Amino acid sequence: MFQRPGKNEYLESQERYVSLVPAEGDLLTILKEQTAEMHSLLGGLTEEQGNYRYAPEKWSIKGVIGHLTDNDRIMSYRMLCFARGEQAPLPGYDENDYAAAGEFDRFTLKEMVEHYGIVRQSTLALMASFKEDAWTGRENSMTRK
Repeated sequence: MFQRPGKNEYLESQERYVSLVPAEGDLLTILKEQTAEMHSLLGGLTEEQGNYRYAPEKWSIKGVIGHLTDNDRIMSYRMLCFARGEQAPLPGYDENDYAAAGEFDRFTLKEMVEHYGIVRQSTLALMASFKEDAWTGRENSMTRK
């Protein structure tokens, strides 16, 4: 929980994301700060800006927030599975299919930001409940398929 995972602890396809995590620091603190930054960044946007797409078939800003929220939910579930020693394979997901099914533009920007905050608070509560060995146990490696 206090160090970035080693390269043997995640799939190579995740390198670009893992490399963005600070090498050291309390992950809960980092995620809390990230959440505050997101609220600060998004709180000043108008509804029109929330609907902005840089191209017709691309996600709106609300769609991006919806994707981040879905991803938090999915990764929280995966963390729970690893922490509890789940042996069943975990399903993947297609972020574009999820985003289309979520129809995030039907919500206001304020609602999307609230959804993100609620889900992140749930993620933080789950993470805070883990004992240290849930974070360091090799048998719960994130590379397990």
